[in-house]
Amino acid sequence: MLFGVIWPSSLVLAHFISQYPVGTKRVLEVGCGIALSSLLLNKKKADITATDYHPEVGKFLLRNTLLNQDGPINYEQTNWSNKQDSLGLFDLIIGSDLLYENEHIELLANFIQAHANKSCEVILVDPGRGRKTKLSTKMLDFGFSSTHIKPEHTDYIKQDFKGHILKFKR
Repeated sequence: MLFGVIWPSSLVLAHFISQYPVGTKRVLEVGCGIALSSLLLNKKKADITATDYHPEVGKFLLRNTLLNQDGPINYEQTNWSNKQDSLGLFDLIIGSDLLYENEHIELLANFIQAHANKSCEVILVDPGRGRKTKLSTKMLDFGFSSTHIKPEHTDYIKQDFKGHILKFKR
C-alpha cells in the first residue's frame, strides 16, 4: 500500500476539476489519498467531503489545510464495503486511480450508488488499468450515462498520460 504520493491521475483530476463548474454542489472525493482535488475545491470554498480507508489520511488532510491556511475539510475514514458510514448523498462524486483490482469495480460502483443523489455527476480519472469499461457497464445499470474523455494538454505530467477521464451523469 502506497500513501503520500501525488499520482499523475490525481494531477489530471485536479486540473480538470479546477475548471469544472462546481457551484453549490455537495462534492465527495472517494479514495482521496493526499486529497489534492479536495484541497483545491476547499480553496474555492466548495462543499467538499473527502474519504479514504487509510488510517493516516485524516491527519495529513488536516495538516495540509492548515498549511494552506484554509478551514478544515469534512473527512470520513471508510472503505467501499462499509454500509454504516454517515456520509449521506452528493451531487458530484470525484476520484482518481481507484480501480486496482477487478473486485474494486463492483465495490466502487455500489459505493457511488449509495452516495449519489438522484441527479448526480461522477468524475473519475483512470490511468488505464483496463477496468473502465466494466465500471461503465455497472454505472449504466444504476441509470448513469457514460462518457470517456482522453485528457488534453497534460504537459504538467512528466510522462504521457494513457488514461481517461470517466464522466457519469444521471
